[in-house]
Amino acid sequence: MRAQDTVSNLVIMDAGTSTEMPGGVSDRSNGWVRTVVIGRNPKRTLIRILVLVSLCFLIREFVLLPIRVIGPSMLPTYKEGGINFVNRLAYLRSGPQRGDVVAIRLSNRNLLPPSIMFLKRIVGLPGERIEFHGGHLFINGNILDEPYVKRRWDWNSRPLVLESNQYYVVGDNRSMPEAYHEEGRARADHIVGKILLCNSLFASSSP
Repeated sequence: MRAQDTVSNLVIMDAGTSTEMPGGVSDRSNGWVRTVVIGRNPKRTLIRILVLVSLCFLIREFVLLPIRVIGPSMLPTYKEGGINFVNRLAYLRSGPQRGDVVAIRLSNRNLLPPSIMFLKRIVGLPGERIEFHGGHLFINGNILDEPYVKRRWDWNSRPLVLESNQYYVVGDNRSMPEAYHEEGRARADHIVGKILLCNSLFASSSP
């Protein structure tokens, strides 16, 4: 409606500065605006809009879930305040792999609202023995190469064996004591999906 009103005003102004205005100019202008806004077939345009809205809803609910990163747990890989997307269909054909960054709901955090999830990296797979020594992660007694970890705190933990449906998840930022870190075992059904982008959008440039 605003587009139509604007064009009509322009036509009237032109008519005031001219001695003659050919008949039908205003109607043609309004018709052109209507064609641009709603198309030649309003019913078909409405159907297209409904399909587009439905498609966007389905993508957001079942395919790509937008998230905002809050907290320093995944520094420096994912900076605080950045935007990313969770691919909910990533594990339809195959299970999570070591090194995948995923969105999860930890089993000991069920009291949190459904919109709150944790962004973590999978480092341990079902059936493996996990332990930390001197800040380094050991899988079945062998040290795991983790190039994404830039600074390490002196983490030490007792060995634990993952069950058949469990993964071990932890953040990339190991520069803080383990007590201040959300990490541990996560069941497969608590993994919402895999993070789509390697770096977050619109993240702060500060480390």
